[in-house]
Amino acid sequence: MSETAVNMQAPLTERNGNNVRWITLDREKQRNPLSLHMLNSLIDALERANEDPAVRAIVIAANGPVFSAGHDLREMSQREGESRDSQLQRMRLILDTCSRMMLGIVNSPKAIIACVQGTATAAGCQLVSACDLAIAVETASFCTPGVNMGGFCTTPLVGIGRNVHRKHAMAMALTGDSFSAEDAVRFGLINECVPVDQLVERTAALAERIAAKSAQGIRHGKADFYRQVDMPIEDAFAYANDAMVRAMTSPDAEEGKAAFFEKRPPVWGDA
Repeated sequence: MSETAVNMQAPLTERNGNNVRWITLDREKQRNPLSLHMLNSLIDALERANEDPAVRAIVIAANGPVFSAGHDLREMSQREGESRDSQLQRMRLILDTCSRMMLGIVNSPKAIIACVQGTATAAGCQLVSACDLAIAVETASFCTPGVNMGGFCTTPLVGIGRNVHRKHAMAMALTGDSFSAEDAVRFGLINECVPVDQLVERTAALAERIAAKSAQGIRHGKADFYRQVDMPIEDAFAYANDAMVRAMTSPDAEEGKAAFFEKRPPVWGDA
């Protein structure tokens, strides 16, 4: 895989391989916190990947034993001599930026996969939940520990609660306990857990398989899925029926049908 030149000051790295953009959190010693710097860097990296027609799938990974420990508590804490209003403004900026980054994942026109090599805590767990798919090592753990510090992981539950049954989401939030990768599969937070030495290979294989599909189909299909999933079922069917007609009469769909009948690989259009 070829390395992509990036701003060396960024707390993450980027590389391309087989039409997949790998975005890797690279603040191992700090446990890859979702600091304001990291959040803005992720927003910028996702925008670059979205705009690159050579990128047809995205992987979010991390270095070190921790995928992400969530928000940087130093940024969230009141500083010496700081007013309460100033602290609240800073916290609001961090949380608003985090929401923008998470929504950027959901609204990305490309499939995004979390490659989880270690612990994902609080907003780090929310990051996993925001991705379309997630693969983790068998030794990974997942936790929303706000309750252990007198608070509550309210914003992480926005994403987590849309991935898993509410009883599982509340078990995570009310206990603050760590849950295993096997539990995360059972809850629906991740798709599968794999041996440590297979994580990158299995994630790459999945991403490259998706990257070989119609970018047009994925772009519209992903948007349609997230739009209808929270609708009442009658509205969802009405919306999905219209979306299905658009999808099955698109240029790539016509090419796909022709390739099927002609028993040849499809040649997809532009991204």
